[in-house]
Parts: sequence; C-alpha cells; structure tokens
Amino acid sequence: MSRAVDPAYLALANKLADAAATVIRPYFRKPLAVDDKADLSPVTIADREAEAVMRRLIGETFPDHGIFGEEHGQDRTDAEYVWVLDPIDGTKSFISGMPVFGTLIALAHKGRPILGIIDQPISGERWVGAQGHPSTLNGAKIATRACADLKQATLFSTSPDLFPGEKLKAFERLRDSVKLTRYGADCYAYGLLSAGFIDLVVEDSLKPYDYCALAAIIEGAGGIATDWDGKPLGLDSPGHVVACGDPRLIGAARALLRGA
Repeated sequence: MSRAVDPAYLALANKLADAAATVIRPYFRKPLAVDDKADLSPVTIADREAEAVMRRLIGETFPDHGIFGEEHGQDRTDAEYVWVLDPIDGTKSFISGMPVFGTLIALAHKGRPILGIIDQPISGERWVGAQGHPSTLNGAKIATRACADLKQATLFSTSPDLFPGEKLKAFERLRDSVKLTRYGADCYAYGLLSAGFIDLVVEDSLKPYDYCALAAIIEGAGGIATDWDGKPLGLDSPGHVVACGDPRLIGAARALLRGA
C-alpha cells in the first residue's frame, strides 16, 4: 500500500489554492489584456500573478522542492519533489466569462503525481486528491459512479481541435461508441468525473501541468487515469490522457483509441 501524503504537503497545496484564488477572483469578468503565447494560447495578468504567488509560497516553505509551471517555467525539476502548477487551466473559458476553468496544483514524487487539487475560485469548489487519502469535494468524500458499458457512458473532452491527424480519428471511434459527448469544460470535467456525474474524459496534446493534478483526484475517488497506452501519468507522459470513473471501461476505451 502506498504511503500517505505528508499532511504538510496537503496544507501547502490548500494554501497555494487559496492564494491563487485571491489573485484570480478580482480579474474575472473584468476588462483585461489578453496576450498570445508562442503556441497562440491566451494568457493574462491573472495567470501570471497567480502562478507567481504560488511559486513564492513554495520557495518559502520547501526551498528544496522543484517547480514546473505553465507561465514561469521549470526550476529544479530533477528534485525528488516537484510542484506542478497551472494557475488557470481553461484560460479561454476565463476570458469568456465562463466559470469552468480551474487552478491546478499537483505534487509529483520522483516524477509521479501523489497529490492534486482542482480549485474553481468563482464557484468555491475545491477537489482534493492525495495518495493514501480518499478524494474530497469541499471536504466531503466523493466517488466515481458505476458504468461498465461504453454505450451508456458520458464522455467529455475540451475540444476536438486537441486531436491532431490520426488522433482525431481515434477520438471519433470512441465518441461514436458512447451515449453522450460534451465539450468545453477543461479541468472541470475531471472534477465532474471524480464526483460521479460523468464517465470518461479523453484528451491529447496536454502538458504535465494540465493533467498531473487530475490523476490523484480521480484515483482517490475510485477511478483510473492513464495515457492511451495504459501507462501511469507523470512528468514524462506523452500528453494523451484517458480517464474513466469505472475502471471496467478503461480496456474498451483504450482499445478504440489505439484502433485495436
């Protein structure tokens, strides 16, 4: 059995979420400049300031830990413990006034996530998952729902545009095999899965800060999240993710994604 996460790490993770939320809330649904990064994804002062405050708190509390952040880069990522930060996952939703974005905070130990938070600062929802602990939503234990048949499953993905080339055909095979498909929820979809409202989330072209926090939450709620080949998610994963609330779905989902 895996060792439970140190309470000090959980305390810091919640402190980081509180600090990021304090930065983000005043900017929501307010006029603000939006810049385009090199990959043409949007970024705002809220993204940059929220990550900066989290990085400062990590440095003050655990100066020997590494940091892998979306906005301010990588620092000591060869450390035993690395914090993985996405201050606003779903910036397109944020700048559109849609409260389905979230702050993602993960702690990886030797490259594998052992702790994760999804914090939605507008609705006040916070999902927490940590190795050795049941996952929670605002402090209440949560669990994924039973769904053993793809024909009865609800599938979420941020956008079909995430799937390049043959990956789009792979996604479409799965999409055509489920009962209902919805788009546009970013990290919020993984929160819905862990709380038992949907069954599958499938995405591609992700970075570690997009998925590391989600793995611990889903697994602590009884689900499973891997790459499309069935390998555990970590800092070195290729960026294609399949998450299932009911582990009985994972084999069929992966087979369709691989074209087996």
